[in-house]
Amino acid sequence: MKVILTEDVKKLGKKGEIVNVNDGYARNFILPQKKGLEATAANLNDLKLQKNKEQKIAQQVLEEAQQLAQEMSTKEITVKVKAGDNGKLFGAVSSKEIAEEAKKQCDLTIDKKKIQLDDAIKAFGVYEVKVKLHPQVQGSLKVHVVEA
Repeated sequence: MKVILTEDVKKLGKKGEIVNVNDGYARNFILPQKKGLEATAANLNDLKLQKNKEQKIAQQVLEEAQQLAQEMSTKEITVKVKAGDNGKLFGAVSSKEIAEEAKKQCDLTIDKKKIQLDDAIKAFGVYEVKVKLHPQVQGSLKVHVVEA
């Protein structure tokens, strides 16, 4: 019997796949526990429509990420930090501080987890910070670290 999986089933397949299973396995396990649907013409058509919708949404998210990356490349933010006697920073500039300043200064909403810092910023200067907006899109943001 052909079954469309509605959720991941261990050792069988992932959500949205069409798999062949024994009739008893389908009737006694997959269908009663709502882990799949029988692969009728109507259900196959619904699956096709759902996949098209998901593909359009994924494309839209990708375009938004590309647009945000383009917008970010033109922006610069300034982070003011306290300094010691010999010009060293107290602590370091974190991705959280960069995300907050980007929101305040440029109205860019960036998740702090997506900001990729190779090393913590521990000195004054201008830094190019990479931001992973989407698995296929990576943007960059200029960060000026100055004394408060």
